[in-house]
Amino acid sequence: MNPTMKTQSYEIGMVGLGVMGRNLLLNMADHGHSVAGYDKDITKVAALRQEAEHRDIRGVESVSEFVGLLRVPRAVMLLVPAGAPVDAVIHDLLPCLARGDLIIDAGNSYFDDTNLRAEALAERKIQFLGVGVSGGEYGARHGPSIMPGGPKDAYERIRAILEAVAAKVDGEPCVTWLGPGAAGHFVKMVHNGIEYGMMQLIAETYDLMKRGLGLSDDELHDVYSTWNNSELNSYLIEITDHTFTQVDEQTGKRLIDEILDVAKQNGTGMWTSQSAMKLQVPAPTIDAAVGMRDISMLEKEREEASRILPRPIRRLEGDHQMFIGQLRSALYTGMIITYAQGMALLAVASIKHNYHLDLEAVARIWRGGCIIRAALLGDICAAFHAKPGLPNLLLDPKLSEKVKTHQENLRKMVCVASELGIPAPGLMVSLAYLDSYRSAWLPANLIQAQRDYFGAHTYERIDEKGVFHTQWEKE
Repeated sequence: MNPTMKTQSYEIGMVGLGVMGRNLLLNMADHGHSVAGYDKDITKVAALRQEAEHRDIRGVESVSEFVGLLRVPRAVMLLVPAGAPVDAVIHDLLPCLARGDLIIDAGNSYFDDTNLRAEALAERKIQFLGVGVSGGEYGARHGPSIMPGGPKDAYERIRAILEAVAAKVDGEPCVTWLGPGAAGHFVKMVHNGIEYGMMQLIAETYDLMKRGLGLSDDELHDVYSTWNNSELNSYLIEITDHTFTQVDEQTGKRLIDEILDVAKQNGTGMWTSQSAMKLQVPAPTIDAAVGMRDISMLEKEREEASRILPRPIRRLEGDHQMFIGQLRSALYTGMIITYAQGMALLAVASIKHNYHLDLEAVARIWRGGCIIRAALLGDICAAFHAKPGLPNLLLDPKLSEKVKTHQENLRKMVCVASELGIPAPGLMVSLAYLDSYRSAWLPANLIQAQRDYFGAHTYERIDEKGVFHTQWEKE
């Protein structure tokens, strides 16, 4: 191919040719779009060139050559790690870009960083989109869920490409413009927070069946396979089912039993918890999931504590099949509650940050491609379609009816976990959230009294409007 014939002919460029960037470029090319890729790592450029085959793809190792390949006004997508790497790439690109060009950050950037970058680039008349992409390696190649935010006209410039590569559900692409500013990255952050919560809940069901019932890997595979054909149908249950049959090539044993019990985090779950606290939106299931990953990293301390604070895990007596059915029901309730916490956070953030989110649209684009896709999202779409301003999914008639049907099994599993000595904080706080949210009275009056007693922080009264203070101790 003659390079001069290809000058300024590519529709979009990709910076970052790791697994996600390379697969997304291949996806774009498969849908008839001409694409250019750049990475400082020449081995990644070589991998793209090898995989390109007949597709209209060009991989280069120079920023100036890369930018020169793109049609004007240019569209450049970044798929690099969040934080400093994003700023470094923008710094390298800017000398080669011009007014009217567009930078698209498709990584897991913190939404406040997205706002700052958009403001800085706007001063140079360069547009900026913060775009969440969910689906992992397979999704990038075959159809992810895509969550764009930023200027609407900037989104329209790449809309055709994003709609082409996105996952499809009932013929609809799992992508839509979500709102101005950092709306896209905020939604992706909350998506990941929900993901944290759901993974923690599933892990707790695994523990209850492994240590509580003594089920084998084959039996666990059968349980999750059956669950995936129930109301729990979801991507996370599906892959959980698959993990128990994978054989380790090194040992010949089941791989799941060779994996260290330490789960790190990349920040998005923590950011969700921090944002929820800042906006005063309770999200305890997500908080617990973040905390449990932190506890898992205290491996040596946990080993020492197990010797200092011994309490053997007890085995459950009784009907195992009944227990498994109750556990499935409890998990379903926990999943509804986790979605409720995440969507409630989006509802408040939409107002506070002026995103004007359409929560039905958010749920709709999560139905395919993304990690938290689940049959339950159909009910969530219906809930926001019926009442767009719904503050919490637990107030939806259909979903609240489901919670009422399954809640006693959640309560039973919390009791069983406590009795057996198996940690299940996700299930426990999900139940506490439910009981607190539906409680017409909470003991916060005592907290008001205590705060006023020791710090003169004042309190409010039931029978009279205003703010009051009492001299609790007489001199």
